[in-house]
Amino acid sequence: MLFTRSRLFLACTVATALALSACSKENSAQKQDPLTASAPATGEASTLSERNAQQRLITTLQQQFKKANIQAKVIDIKPTEVPNLYWVNLEGMSSVYATSDGKYIIQGEVIRLGDKELTNVGDALQSSENKKLFAALKTEDLIVYPATNGKAKHVIYVFTDSSCPYCHKLHEHLSEITSKGIEVRYIAWPRGEQFMPTMQAIWCSEDRKAAFDQSIQGLPVQAPQCKNPVHEQYQLGLNIGVNGTPAIYNSDGQYLGGYLTPDELVKRLEK
Repeated sequence: MLFTRSRLFLACTVATALALSACSKENSAQKQDPLTASAPATGEASTLSERNAQQRLITTLQQQFKKANIQAKVIDIKPTEVPNLYWVNLEGMSSVYATSDGKYIIQGEVIRLGDKELTNVGDALQSSENKKLFAALKTEDLIVYPATNGKAKHVIYVFTDSSCPYCHKLHEHLSEITSKGIEVRYIAWPRGEQFMPTMQAIWCSEDRKAAFDQSIQGLPVQAPQCKNPVHEQYQLGLNIGVNGTPAIYNSDGQYLGGYLTPDELVKRLEK
């Protein structure tokens, strides 16, 4: 996610290279400020004063954005395990971090060191938000491939684009994936405006699965225009940080990766 003001600098970013498994989108004690509040390790605000501090921070951030001519709306903020650092959920944009005085914004990842594996401190907070968003989706607005061997052991949500080669590779393994007890739910995520009409035509087709198959074979999809959720689903992807397809999430909202083989997918789901 990039703000609309290019001269907004990144305060402290640990950037990771985009893995080649997805089709990318086409872009001593000092006197404390009254806003400063030491954040608890995780979770929601535990006291009224903390909640008030969070609300003041939201107000401060909105004022700062307006002053800098940045078109961003704060939906929610949550304290992180890092003292005086908050996770900020923005409408239509990937989440960012903000210092408790509202003076600094951090785009990217904040990594915890000390363990064998690196940990992004915002992952649990983002996953919690994702879980709620996925639960609110209507199955009739998705393309759903049920597990084929009895009750599903797992459900995955896949942001997909019929023009994406890595989505084609994943789609080729659908029968093997569903045979392993995994239900697959496709969410439309056209990687650019030029791909929007095709994805809308697929979602407006009487048989979406057949239309998707037709599209990945390079054949045009014709369907009458209809009210469809493609724009909303694209916006959902932006909100949670999707920047390429496929983007695979479990039902708890955790990001599993881009393209994965069936065995890799099972391994990550059962981790």
